[in-house]
Amino acid sequence: MPYGYLGQNQPNQTVSNSGVFSITDVAELQSQGKLGGSLELIEEQTVSNVTYLDFTNIQQNKYDVHYLTVENYQNSTNADDCIIQLFESGVIETASVYLYGYQEASSSNRFDEYRSTGDNKLFSLTSSGNSASRSGNGYMYLYNAGDSNKYTFGTFHSVGDYSTILGNSLAFFGGGVLPQASEVDGIRIASRYYTSTSSFTAKLYGVKQI
Repeated sequence: MPYGYLGQNQPNQTVSNSGVFSITDVAELQSQGKLGGSLELIEEQTVSNVTYLDFTNIQQNKYDVHYLTVENYQNSTNADDCIIQLFESGVIETASVYLYGYQEASSSNRFDEYRSTGDNKLFSLTSSGNSASRSGNGYMYLYNAGDSNKYTFGTFHSVGDYSTILGNSLAFFGGGVLPQASEVDGIRIASRYYTSTSSFTAKLYGVKQI
């Protein structure tokens, strides 16, 4: 079917996936999986009292971009971080090789910057307290995971509510890179340094490219 072009004269647009689309057109194309940027769920996991969670089937040969969400992250240790690490050819990379830079803003009017040229994590995605009423939530994009000739990059945004020390509410944003040309085929979500346990739900999506 032709998709409408919402210009001044509203001519019929006979070539799909070009022009300006109406809301109805977009909804129909998304339902058919024919619109670039559509999210396709790869896997969803809910865990309780674990030190880490792995996604080991990220379909990196199919997707250039991945989208990961972490919901209601709660940790057994107050003000502990939720970190991201990557697998290369089935092996988790825990050496101090990641580069990152990100900022943190708190409700107590604190603004801090974190950066490293050699750490064991891509970045700290979010943080949480050890109270049932406190949690962290965030999302990240991962780029180039399936290309063994490129570095794998990640960007993220998140919020956390964990400690009266820093004013309870926090917001984070930034990014990191694994500066090794390799194929990344897995993602690990872990409590910082594996010294505490956490509970959360994580969803991994592939971003469909047209």
